[in-house]
Amino acid sequence: MRELTYFVAVSLDGHIAGQGGDISAFPQGDHIGWLLAEYPDTLPAPFLAAMQKEANNAHFDTVLMGRRTYQLGVDQGLTNPYPHLRQIVFSRSPQSLDEAVTMTDEDPRTVVQRLREEPGGGMWLCGGGQLAAQLMPLIDRLVLKVAPVLLPGGVPLFAPTDGPASTWTLEQSQTFDSGVVVNHLRRG
Repeated sequence: MRELTYFVAVSLDGHIAGQGGDISAFPQGDHIGWLLAEYPDTLPAPFLAAMQKEANNAHFDTVLMGRRTYQLGVDQGLTNPYPHLRQIVFSRSPQSLDEAVTMTDEDPRTVVQRLREEPGGGMWLCGGGQLAAQLMPLIDRLVLKVAPVLLPGGVPLFAPTDGPASTWTLEQSQTFDSGVVVNHLRRG
């Protein structure tokens, strides 16, 4: 069965972006080399091209994101950020900006359940917090790039929800000189 992994940068105070969706406070240090080597499929195509690297889809073949997360790229002129992945954007008012990106207002849980039944690789939940809260019961793994910054009033890792508590097991932790700590966790 295909796994859903929430792979995201997060601040010490549990935010995936600052106020207004600002992500500029996240450090771009030595962990970027690790990303290029281990998770190139999570990097946008222009970044990979600039680094003369290619995605290998070793971990993921599908990316899921909310409209606000997708909009960060659109604001930079990037309507097809991950051409090496199947891209699904959840929006209350889906309006396709690129034929390579599927925009949908369908229930995210229904979509993920359907994707689980299809053959393929892992699914990457890229963000945001609202979508993560809706998909929380279906998330199998967390890969949290914990940055040594505080983003008061920012976008939470998970939007508030009434769901049940869940327990996660730390499988691996990596520390970088930049202060970023990457934690790999599995449900249960």
